[in-house]
Amino acid sequence: MDYSNTLNIIKAFFIALCLCSSFYLGYFSIHSTILNSILALIGFSLLLGANKGVYFWFGFFTGALWFYWISFSFIYYDLAYLMPLIVIGIALFYGVVFGLIGCFSPSPFWQAFFLFLLTFFEPFGFNWLKLELPLVESYFGTEHWQFALFLFGIALLKLEHKKIFILGIIPLFCSVSWTQNIYQKPDIDVYFPNTNVSQKEIWSKAHQQKIISENFKHIEDAIEAKKELIILPESAFPLYLNLEQQLLNRLKEYSKQITIVAGSLTYENKNMYNSSYLIQNTNVEIAHKVLLVPFGEEVPFPEFLTKIINDIFFNGAKDYIRATKPTDFRIKDIIFRNAICFEATKDRLYEGNPSYMIAISNNGWFKPSIEQTLQNRLLKLYAKRYNTVIFHSANSGISGVILP
Repeated sequence: MDYSNTLNIIKAFFIALCLCSSFYLGYFSIHSTILNSILALIGFSLLLGANKGVYFWFGFFTGALWFYWISFSFIYYDLAYLMPLIVIGIALFYGVVFGLIGCFSPSPFWQAFFLFLLTFFEPFGFNWLKLELPLVESYFGTEHWQFALFLFGIALLKLEHKKIFILGIIPLFCSVSWTQNIYQKPDIDVYFPNTNVSQKEIWSKAHQQKIISENFKHIEDAIEAKKELIILPESAFPLYLNLEQQLLNRLKEYSKQITIVAGSLTYENKNMYNSSYLIQNTNVEIAHKVLLVPFGEEVPFPEFLTKIINDIFFNGAKDYIRATKPTDFRIKDIIFRNAICFEATKDRLYEGNPSYMIAISNNGWFKPSIEQTLQNRLLKLYAKRYNTVIFHSANSGISGVILP
């Protein structure tokens, strides 16, 4: 099969557009359950049974359309010249991954099986390519069994035998999400500040005091609105907060009137942590991040190779240190699982099926892009999957309460 066949490339690009469209529509605040459902059906129907050339180019375009924004973070490391290479590298990687599926078998059933397995595929611990994501704002369910039935039903519809074709309607019908999760929203009034601090400014000493002052203004606004809890995003205080006693003392004073959750850094025993701070009734609790962003907060390679990469590309910077287990905060006798950005989209943070989660993010690294929409869909996916109410506060992202 000729991988450069023009028809293969055009078909693959169209399929990738169908399965990525809901993210782009969501970015522009266009939410249509019926449109997302139709596009998902069209995309997967064209993909199942396609040849290996289509699969390779589908993976290539999907990798680029889903993850082009990863390259944006390299701007802030003075590595902007690598951006095209990063996008092409990601596209080629997923081109190979999907190309292998196409090479294995032309059978839509085998292809459906391997597409289903991809939901468990996490290269270097990165799990944001979940093919059930296009179904999040559709009529179809996103549980593993529902996604499996969805793919199986489409595979049956690809067969020419009329009776078997009709049978394909049954698993598709069963994959529709007919019921809603039963949950109880906690009795707590939460304030989500609207922050839009650029990544260029957030770590600049020249802008540090301005950012801190804006945080205090948000806290004062929340107190004036008689809120019980304010959730400030990841890196809201862009410094080592545990070393800033004067700043902590002021936050403790505010905590007599309102409970505060804020993202900041922690420096302990010559190690750096990405942390959430809970400040209530003048008491301070610190929760460190458990799962670090691969190639962002840690290089997922052996130590000797990590040091070489950090020396070459990141001016010798050290990786963050991870906590050994997730932390739960108790606020108003309500237990909240703490999660910082990327780890809120990982199964490990949902161990024990927490009823409530506080998630904080900084999406300024990737602005403007669909990254914030993709993250929001992932949070909706996990909220449904684990029946968890998520309180998400994001700088330059989508903040609010995500219900199961």
